[in-house]
Amino acid sequence: MKKVLGMGNALVDVLARIEHDEILEQLHLPKGSMQLIDTKRYIELSKMIQSWPLIKATGGSAGNTILALANLGAEAGFIGRIGDDEFGRFYKENSLQKGIDFKQVDGEGVSGVALTFVSPDGQRTFGTHLGVAAELHATHLQAEMFEGYDFFHIEGYLTQDHSLIDRALTLATAAGMTTSIDLASYNIVAADHEFFEYLLRKVDIVFANEEEAKAFTGKEPEAALDELCGICKIAVVKVGAKGSLIGQGAERVVVPARKVTPIDTTAAGDFFAAGFLYGLAKGYRLQQCGEIGTLLASEVLQVMGTVLTDDTWLRIRSEVARYES
Repeated sequence: MKKVLGMGNALVDVLARIEHDEILEQLHLPKGSMQLIDTKRYIELSKMIQSWPLIKATGGSAGNTILALANLGAEAGFIGRIGDDEFGRFYKENSLQKGIDFKQVDGEGVSGVALTFVSPDGQRTFGTHLGVAAELHATHLQAEMFEGYDFFHIEGYLTQDHSLIDRALTLATAAGMTTSIDLASYNIVAADHEFFEYLLRKVDIVFANEEEAKAFTGKEPEAALDELCGICKIAVVKVGAKGSLIGQGAERVVVPARKVTPIDTTAAGDFFAAGFLYGLAKGYRLQQCGEIGTLLASEVLQVMGTVLTDDTWLRIRSEVARYES
């Protein structure tokens, strides 16, 4: 099976469930968005929620995708920067425990944390303090980091450093890798639209949800998919409970969503990308890739955070194995 390398902001998710969306207004966080916050704001929010019931899990968009791939049994690696602190050690230990080839870049300072607020409808809103995760720079990337891998996956959140993401894609392409990007968040796409136009011309596969696709194209899902297919070799537009739309050239595939009751939408798109890339790495058809992605997304929707039990992963691997026959 082909191997997948990811790169992104190495973050630890600290998840809190909120009883009503008015709390987000009080926190000055637009629902469903990802807002970068400075140290002062991070400390303020942390103090406000310190008495709340909290869940801790490794996070970051690309990190979630690589975590899910590793749990599926794929050979996976990850490039990220962490600090020598509680959250950094937690991130590293969890990655190594899952068999991820963690290409760690050490930083002096605090590790990145994503304060994640989960609304009653399962939607998540992030207040993200990147810490040293934001100090991963183009100069840290070496060609040997990409050797031995077939796929390279990045997150749109990395556009805080244009030179980093540009160099990573250049090195991956030079290594003959198939490249993919998750657009990450509608507000990130809208704020840096010109650079995303440049990025999509450099990647082979693009993943976007309905809002992100509209932020990029200004169009509804089907038309947005057509436009994205004119730029990338493969495009995926996820439309929530309606499933996903997948295109490659003139081919179009619709994969229905599984009927589940969402508890938390955190990482649903990241897990979809993991299942989809797993299918591609195994040489499956687009329909099968989408179905595996949908399976993984449906499972993580039913838990808080990104931690599925060993029994759940065993059941998932068993179901995915049926595509072998």
